[in-house]
Amino acid sequence: MRALGTFVLAATGQGASPPDPALGTDIISLVTRSGPVARFVLVVLLLFSVLSWAIVFVKYLEYGRARRQSRSFREVFGRSSKFSEVQAVCRTLTQSPLVGLFQAGYAELNAQMRGSTAQTPGGESRPGTPAGRPMLKSLEAVDRSLLRAAAGEVNRLEKRVGFLATTAAITPFIGLFGTVWGIMTAFQAIGATGASNLAVVAPGIAEALVATAAGLFAAIPAVYFYNHFTHEVKLFASEMDDFSLEFLNICERNFT
Repeated sequence: MRALGTFVLAATGQGASPPDPALGTDIISLVTRSGPVARFVLVVLLLFSVLSWAIVFVKYLEYGRARRQSRSFREVFGRSSKFSEVQAVCRTLTQSPLVGLFQAGYAELNAQMRGSTAQTPGGESRPGTPAGRPMLKSLEAVDRSLLRAAAGEVNRLEKRVGFLATTAAITPFIGLFGTVWGIMTAFQAIGATGASNLAVVAPGIAEALVATAAGLFAAIPAVYFYNHFTHEVKLFASEMDDFSLEFLNICERNFT
């Protein structure tokens, strides 16, 4: 009971000087009154947040263009009867990952069929095969070229997305460091002045907690958009797998 009475007296302000009313309690006032370490932490968190939002903006534009150009490419690919017709429009649809796959497969196809004809080792044409028809030497080689191109396209789509994961993982700890440092500073000031009432303690604790709030402000959007963009990349990868199988089927039907 004696300890409880002591706490009540401290909370009601007995034995302590009243707080300065000129000190504000809004966020801006808390930041301006913070120490150099806390300000450094807030600047670091601000940089993480700005870079994360810049990546989000760029990736939204990039993925939007990739989706639109992929739809256009699939339309051209579906109605074209020759690969050369599809190749002619590829230079205008460079943002589509399907274009990278097609160009890799088409290049491998041309490399294999360059000078190749459907002839037996003795030099005579195979029975039932039109003379001079180019034949595919290795369908597995075309498949490997498509796999390499797909890996390259996935890496291009994932470029800089990992920074969002880094931001989501590290900024809460940076904010926590700023909070711990601020609380240490606040308790040192309390010990130096001898004041223990809530009106004196609260501003220092509030200043320290600003760093944690800033860390969460940077981390929460980064987590959301990292998961969102990871899902988008998975959809692009699935679309590339489907296109690779379709391309191989066409090659097998027409060139083997």
